[in-house]
Amino acid sequence: MRVNKAYEKLSGLSRKEIIGLNMREMEANYISKSGTLVVLETGQEANLELTFNRTGRHAFICSKPIFDQDGNIKMVVSNSRNFEEIQNLEERLSKAEILADRYRDEIRALKEQLLPKSDIIAEDKKMLDVLARAYKVAKVDSTTLILGETGVGKEEVAKYIHQHSSRARHRFVKINCGALTESLIESELFGYEKGAFTGASKNGKMGLFEVADGGTLFLDEIGELPLSMQVKLLRVLQDQQVQRIGGTNTIRVDVRILAATNRNLKEMVRQKQFREDLYYRFNVVPIQVPPLRERPNDIIPLASRFLDDLNSRYGFEKHLSNLAFQFLKEYHWPGNVRELKNIIEQAVIMSEGNLITVDDLPLIGYDKTKAFQPEEDVDLKEVLEQIECEYINRAYEHHKSVRLAAKSLNMNYSTFERKRMYYMDKYSQQ
Repeated sequence: MRVNKAYEKLSGLSRKEIIGLNMREMEANYISKSGTLVVLETGQEANLELTFNRTGRHAFICSKPIFDQDGNIKMVVSNSRNFEEIQNLEERLSKAEILADRYRDEIRALKEQLLPKSDIIAEDKKMLDVLARAYKVAKVDSTTLILGETGVGKEEVAKYIHQHSSRARHRFVKINCGALTESLIESELFGYEKGAFTGASKNGKMGLFEVADGGTLFLDEIGELPLSMQVKLLRVLQDQQVQRIGGTNTIRVDVRILAATNRNLKEMVRQKQFREDLYYRFNVVPIQVPPLRERPNDIIPLASRFLDDLNSRYGFEKHLSNLAFQFLKEYHWPGNVRELKNIIEQAVIMSEGNLITVDDLPLIGYDKTKAFQPEEDVDLKEVLEQIECEYINRAYEHHKSVRLAAKSLNMNYSTFERKRMYYMDKYSQQ
């Protein structure tokens, strides 16, 4: 009765040749077997393999009966799928599965190698690549510059390098170069002798270079260091000696220097705001930490860790709704990991019940009412279930009664309770 172009191409037959033919004629002249005839004999759907005589192609045929009001077959619709196409898809799927297995094995191996001694969270491949670079750097004493936006976790990477180095048994000392005045930075780094200046301790003070002797000194926000201090720091890096303020003797130190900044030091060198010789001294082995939006697979593990820590600290049993997790994954995170930690803490403190919903998340500049904008294929049924689950849980948390919650959503209370228990069981397993 009808033939489409795909069937013409697969069979090598034109619709003019075959429209109007009886299927027995088709089976006698053009195909090895007819699914339609099998359906007519059995009254049931038929699935079989056949060969097209003209093209020699093999196909998988699915023939389905269409019944009239009296239960009689009035027509049969057959769908043909080229075996070659199926085999190609199977091969592509097999290759994809092999690559996925290899990828998972690589991730597992990296995590086993890189994370056994660290509390750092890294599930995304980009962050694991950063840790792999940091792991190599940790085995030597080269000065290392850690780059990245504010809040990405540069200090955690610095601690990771220290923990995996030969200096791990000694101190890890940090100073924020942007938080102190020039005079305070100098006294903090190099120390001072007694009576060196007004207000100085009568016993003098060790500088952080001396405190960190044998260990690691982490200079955070190195881009904020004044030019005059950059000269003195360069001298220490070259000579491994410090001189206290007001003192005449030099003190030899054995310190590994790690530095971090969110600024473009190369541009600062061009603008004469950062010494070129110090820049190249620091930039021996740079490590770029990607922002959180570029490592989405870390978002949920980080959020879960922060939530677990807060529950443990305060004796709570709070948990994020499935839809709240979805919104966390879609948010752009301008403040990176630090912002994520703050948002989870605020949500834990301000949420009324144990369930943290989307409304409890203080996501700045994010429209929580917007529809999902999937860039890839999504399971719409799953998305709709997540939304329904969110509303059911919110209604129950608010009313504390199945009947009142069901009434607020214009649902039958038995349906409400059945779905609530279904979602509770389903998402508690995830």
